[in-house]
Amino acid sequence: MNHKTIVTHNGNFHADDVFSVAALKSIFSSFTLIRTRDLDIIAKADIVIDVGGEYDPETDRFDHHQRGGAGERANGIPYSSFGLMWQKYGLYICQGNQDVANAVDADLVSTIDAIDCGHVKGVPEGISLSQTISMFNPTWQEDSHFDSCFDEAVDFASRVLTRFIATANGGMSAKTIVANAIDKAQDPRVIVLEKYTPWKKTVHALSEEALFMIYPSGTGQWRIQTVPVEPGSFEDRKPLPKKWAGLSDIALQDETGIDDAMFCHNGLFIAGAGSFESTMKMAVIALQ
Repeated sequence: MNHKTIVTHNGNFHADDVFSVAALKSIFSSFTLIRTRDLDIIAKADIVIDVGGEYDPETDRFDHHQRGGAGERANGIPYSSFGLMWQKYGLYICQGNQDVANAVDADLVSTIDAIDCGHVKGVPEGISLSQTISMFNPTWQEDSHFDSCFDEAVDFASRVLTRFIATANGGMSAKTIVANAIDKAQDPRVIVLEKYTPWKKTVHALSEEALFMIYPSGTGQWRIQTVPVEPGSFEDRKPLPKKWAGLSDIALQDETGIDDAMFCHNGLFIAGAGSFESTMKMAVIALQ
């Protein structure tokens, strides 16, 4: 694409303007970034982020500070400059994959928008990316220049955005693999994955019967893992047998009668054996 002039405001910066520039950096290999509030410079810019008092995607104006804001999502979260920019360029940044673009919006963009707009209902507590970005601003005790600190924050945000996109893309691929495994399961209570794949969201969305997941570990052995009652919960639909808790090697082999049983976590949510066949035997015992 042709060389662009991108303008955002100078001085103290936040996650919405930083991530907007980071996202545009992945599109435009050649651009000049100007941080200013000078209206003449803003008027001549190709793309304007978080300044200027105008939202017009046709002319690449992405501000939300004007009276009345710049709209909100169906869930009530208002748009900041990042969300406005993402509506136009997110699909392109995600290589035309609308599901990935939507996932990044849901998991990253909308949270940054919410915090920037003061819409904190439903936002997770703890240190957020928005706070992390803000910490790139120089403190009153430092002589650092705002613009150089902004550049550092953009480099950081670029890496974060890249990983969010990769994670979302991986999640979409995993959903298909896990859905197929659920369909092919000989026993709907035991789902077998030929390769470890993130499974919890898909299993909870598609199967109320699944109790155990079977999959190979990265070191060649196999694992059996319980399905929690809901994503993020420490309570399982059905835990592994209490007698297995904390046992390993010979002790677990004696208890189960499986000669290559390796371990069972004390929390009874995961166990392992040397072979697929033995891990399936563990599932049979655990179902009883």
